[in-house]
Amino acid sequence: MGVQLDSGSAAGHGSLESMSLEPLMTRDYERDPAIVYERLRQAHGPVAPVDLLGVPVWLVLGYEEAYEVLRDDHAWPKGLENWRARREGRLPEDWPLAPSLDVNHVLIQGGEGYRGLKVAWDTALRPFQDPRHPVAKRLKAQITRDADELISLFTQGGRTGWADLSAQFSRPLPLMVASHLLGFPGSQHDDALMDMWRVLDAGPDAGPALERLLATLSELGAWKMKEPGDDFPSYLLASHPGLSVEELSRELMMLLGMTSDHVGILISNTVVEVITGNLPASASLSAGLIRETMNRVVMQKPPLINFVPRFPLKDMRLGNYTVAAGDPVWVSVGAAHADPAFAGKVCPESTISTRAHLSWGAGPRQCPARELAGGAAAIGVSRLFERLSGLELSLPVDQLPWRSSPFMRGLRSLPVRYTVSGTPAQPVPPPPPLPAAAGSAPADETAGRPRSSLWRYLAGLVRGR
Repeated sequence: MGVQLDSGSAAGHGSLESMSLEPLMTRDYERDPAIVYERLRQAHGPVAPVDLLGVPVWLVLGYEEAYEVLRDDHAWPKGLENWRARREGRLPEDWPLAPSLDVNHVLIQGGEGYRGLKVAWDTALRPFQDPRHPVAKRLKAQITRDADELISLFTQGGRTGWADLSAQFSRPLPLMVASHLLGFPGSQHDDALMDMWRVLDAGPDAGPALERLLATLSELGAWKMKEPGDDFPSYLLASHPGLSVEELSRELMMLLGMTSDHVGILISNTVVEVITGNLPASASLSAGLIRETMNRVVMQKPPLINFVPRFPLKDMRLGNYTVAAGDPVWVSVGAAHADPAFAGKVCPESTISTRAHLSWGAGPRQCPARELAGGAAAIGVSRLFERLSGLELSLPVDQLPWRSSPFMRGLRSLPVRYTVSGTPAQPVPPPPPLPAAAGSAPADETAGRPRSSLWRYLAGLVRGR
């Protein structure tokens, strides 16, 4: 538990910067973060000092300590202005995480400005997360149609075959969902989906892709200020009319990035747990409890394994250490869920699992889109298992390739063999087309709506295999 200390008090150790630090992002971490978490736990207890890509930070490993930090937004606030080393200009200029943290959207912000933005987010998301609302019903139908179209695309070669469910389903589906939420006015803006993919992959073209993405989202924000619709940016502007185009574009990027990566990883991880014989997960799925199955999965393999940093306003005792005011504190969800003091209380045989996981955060800064994200993932998983039977991994489960970042952990690919068993859901009429700007891609007449670069890329995967 966090205990406020008098200024200058100590717990027998020097400053964070003066300590001997173990690098966090290593090959061991890429292969299996649990190994690293346990080694740190044995050496330091529930809180450990680590080197995060050249920057010293505190990593919270214990469940109780993680919950304490997450629930108390006053003692452990977000906001980069609270980071002492950053204020003093001591962060490396080329620190890899600086660009993503400097975007300063609702996930990062602290202070009074955050509160109004959080209320606006909650208000803007409410129509999409209320199952009785016409907008939520329409979105559910759109997601179901998108899921069925993706499945039909990669199974078009016959009733049996091979697919990479990560590249061909679980990653593109949430990007398509985000496209519906954002309400792009023309098909050329669907190129933003591919750019978001490039940014998430953090490859050599991530920098130019980020610049294009922010420019596209700025254009979208300016359009919504003139022509609002039934979409997230319009609802956010109505709730927070003082937002500038630049501020709005940052919020839209947060929605696009977090929703797409989080939902996609959740779909893939759920599929793996079910088809590899995880009996409790399979039992939950066969009983029709899709959300319960995913709840169990995020306990074992949370997509977001480390939250963005918080910074105590005063020196605080946490675990075996004193965390100085302004030190960066990163809560590790993956480590907290594996904490023996917590994991030992979870009954693995029960079909109904605990709701005490921290995958969506805790306290006042819980993820505002958690219901939306969980619902989208549930539709994707349910359509896969209704349309396909005999799903089998094409690789042993311990050989599946993972990608780890300081924030997320998911599969690079999910190769499976499948048999088509079900039929698509009742066709859903596409939404009426909005006026397309000059230069839009031609419509795909068979689908009745324009096709994006993302769709053309996925079709190319099918032709090339």
